[in-house]
Amino acid sequence: MSAKYILVVEDEASIAEVVSLYLKRAGFTVHIASDGKQAMNIFERQVPDFVILDLMLPEVDGLSLTRWLRDRSDVPIIMLTARREEIDRIAGLEMGADDYVVKPFSPQELVSRVRAVMRRLGREQVEPGNERTLSFDNLSIDPNSRVVVVHGSDVELTAKEFDMLYLLARHPKQVFTREQLLERVWGGAQYIDPGTVTVHVRRLREKIEDDPSKPARLLTVWGVGYKFEP
Repeated sequence: MSAKYILVVEDEASIAEVVSLYLKRAGFTVHIASDGKQAMNIFERQVPDFVILDLMLPEVDGLSLTRWLRDRSDVPIIMLTARREEIDRIAGLEMGADDYVVKPFSPQELVSRVRAVMRRLGREQVEPGNERTLSFDNLSIDPNSRVVVVHGSDVELTAKEFDMLYLLARHPKQVFTREQLLERVWGGAQYIDPGTVTVHVRRLREKIEDDPSKPARLLTVWGVGYKFEP
């Protein structure tokens, strides 16, 4: 089996070199792009298995690049950022990033986060025997085509939005904690911000609920987590 190919998009050469070194030591194949435009060109030649990118990039900024990547692929994305404001992290997650790391960071921690997402990808297949379409009033979820239909119209979900929705809908009324959702959907709760779950639940509500401010499907169980109401 060939090594996973990771594209690192970072304009600070010293950071890019250190990240590349640690990833290679972990057994990954690494390609470095020094700006967003170069990353686009590399991506169009060969789609990577993983992307690590800085938010502050020349030519094309990290948020714009994340949106561009998401329009073309479900490739996992981890953002690197020197900015600590919550709004920046949320914006990246809203664009479809899987996780973020704030500079300065431990290269080994970054490798661990990559591995956590890889584990999630390894378990992404739906459990055998449960690959059935789930149907509810005005909502159907097909795990084979990964199509969600709300009031007769297809709704476009990201890979993780679909995985979370299908997991919750497969276990109606069962309450999942944030940590359980991080483990089941992302492959590990140790290195991923629990706020990621909150962001994805909000985005799902905007797509499947008649009134996202008064959800009828994805319910919050205060102090515990979330559940799906069939």
